[in-house]
Amino acid sequence: MSTVQDLTARWHELAPGVRMSPLFGEGAMLNLLEFEPGAHVPEHAHPHEQLGMVVEGELVLQIDGVEHRLRPGHGYRIPGGISHAAWTEDGKRCRVLDVFQPVREDYRQRVAAGS
Repeated sequence: MSTVQDLTARWHELAPGVRMSPLFGEGAMLNLLEFEPGAHVPEHAHPHEQLGMVVEGELVLQIDGVEHRLRPGHGYRIPGGISHAAWTEDGKRCRVLDVFQPVREDYRQRVAAGS
């Protein structure tokens, strides 16, 4: 079944100051993220492969203990099981587009629950 969705129409809180708008497919998902200045996604790991690109602003992305400063057009790949964290510095916002494979079922459940 085909789906067309305005990713800017409905947001869900991922972490304080970070909101997400996902689009779920059968085997992969797209996720638009907006970071407020000073927002932080704590260090974590998941079994899903994650690809992403900074669309606007500046993001600090720590992958396996190494910090990377990303600007618009910079992309990244995080294999499943690798520890990572992301944040914006004070005064800087950021918009990121992520792709996960397979689908993050925890995100699907969160969206279904309306959070």
